[in-house]
Amino acid sequence: MKHNHAIRLISTKDMSREEWLSVRNQGIGASDAAAAIGFSIYKSPLELWLEKTGRKPQADLSESESVFWGTVLEPILASVYAERTGNKVRRVNAVLQHPKHAFMLANLDRAVGSTGVLEIKTAGWRSADLWEDTIPLAYQCQVLHQLAVTGKAWADVAVLIGGQDFRIYHIEAEPERIAELVSREAAFWRYVTDDVSPPPDGSESSGKALSWLFPQDSGACLDCTESAELNTLFSELLSFRRQREQLEFLEETHKQSIQAALGEATRVCSLSGQFIPR
Repeated sequence: MKHNHAIRLISTKDMSREEWLSVRNQGIGASDAAAAIGFSIYKSPLELWLEKTGRKPQADLSESESVFWGTVLEPILASVYAERTGNKVRRVNAVLQHPKHAFMLANLDRAVGSTGVLEIKTAGWRSADLWEDTIPLAYQCQVLHQLAVTGKAWADVAVLIGGQDFRIYHIEAEPERIAELVSREAAFWRYVTDDVSPPPDGSESSGKALSWLFPQDSGACLDCTESAELNTLFSELLSFRRQREQLEFLEETHKQSIQAALGEATRVCSLSGQFIPR
């Protein structure tokens, strides 16, 4: 037992990427947390389930420029954080495991003293607005997951935005939020252990996951005449499509009517404000 109540599962020193991925697929890592509970804008629970059950390989991001620069800048940003806060930071070269929920794993960028965690991020200017008021939700999930695994009291998130805007955000270990996160992650992990896919959520990631899961059709016809649920879904889908077609028609006719009224003008000023038809 080390790092408060976390179990030091395995050392990451000299660990290959393949070995690291193998260990990571044994549970939910901190960077998986948002996807597992449906809070990621990039990956759905269904896509994550495909990866954790071995049906789909995890995307190789090792050649990504953002991943490269994040790795290169991590020790520099850790040093800047230590200098500006006066906090002592240290590496934790291990995969940590929750003592009660074995599926919960974590790799820490740095530990801060005996009670804190440091998560280091880099972000481009295009995502700067996501950091205006607080930490993006997906990263909040990541940090709360780390606090759940380690039992530490707080975490700082140090982010470098656009290469020159360095910020530090603080998160306390709120028991209620952590308990909710653990409960939701446990629900997702049951899908993995039971080998039952989570429901699709309407996201682009979920659609791609379904295409991966069922890459081709068999030509068979599914008889759902006795399924009230499927018949309701089918009827509602047809209704939604008709509504969408009607709304698209109204949108286009309204736009054309405004364009006709504009003539050669660029924009129209109305009670609703300025409007430029596209």
